[in-house]
Amino acid sequence: MQNFNEQLNHLIKEALKEDIGDGDHTTLSCIPPGKTGKAILKIKQDGILAGIQVAKKIFSIAEENVAFNIYKNDGERMHDGETAFEVDAHIHTILKCERLVLNCMQRMSGIATLTNKYAEKLKGYKTKLLDTRKTTPNFRLLEKEAVRIGGGINNRFGLYDMLLLKDNHIDYCGNIERAIDKAWHYIRKTNPDLKIEIETRNMDEVRQVCKAGQKKVFRIMLDNFKPAQISEALDLIKNDFETEASGGINLDNIESYAATGVDFISVGSLITQAQSVDLSLKAVIMN
Repeated sequence: MQNFNEQLNHLIKEALKEDIGDGDHTTLSCIPPGKTGKAILKIKQDGILAGIQVAKKIFSIAEENVAFNIYKNDGERMHDGETAFEVDAHIHTILKCERLVLNCMQRMSGIATLTNKYAEKLKGYKTKLLDTRKTTPNFRLLEKEAVRIGGGINNRFGLYDMLLLKDNHIDYCGNIERAIDKAWHYIRKTNPDLKIEIETRNMDEVRQVCKAGQKKVFRIMLDNFKPAQISEALDLIKNDFETEASGGINLDNIESYAATGVDFISVGSLITQAQSVDLSLKAVIMN
């Protein structure tokens, strides 16, 4: 994976370019360019805070010597009425960065808050919580960072960092044995460090993977299996492969899946169903 800071710098610069265009004409029309000011990030909703370091980076890219004072850190529980940070900078900088800071932090805090609810359900179980590639195009970096802040584990960042043979790959290839064999020979030629995971849809496919995937596949995904079916599959798999449950898992039933002893649970809704948290950036006017 590309360096996180390099990707973050690119994301911020492109987002600022998208928003500012040929100039913040509202600010240019009524605020003198050299005037400085102060603003605070006000929390208006309980949850898990995420995006403080991103906000700091946004301001520092827009203006080199901003003063950024942090009052609450990423991953901390936040409450309505608290202040997350204070920034001192040119007013032009504050107003140019305001919407990008809020868009990132509101979205990230919403994801971290929902992820934390899922992670809390898994306390006491060996099962770990994974995210997925169900993300917003060009915003995956920060959505996955929010999952990490909320207590989840980043699984795949993209198509490049592991092989996941899903149902369509298997169907297009012909069958499970052929898909595994082709994937195995591919990574031996191109990148032996890549790992192979395979999705299964029923017990028969689990049996096929157990037979054809020895020393080739590292993890079996049990897609849309009920908890009782997960338990049955784990009896077959034993400890020969890592196991991942996926599909139809929510806050109401996640503990029943964890109770089976499955190694991982992946939940796309950590990101797709997260609701943005209410935050605001407010000017501080000194009397």
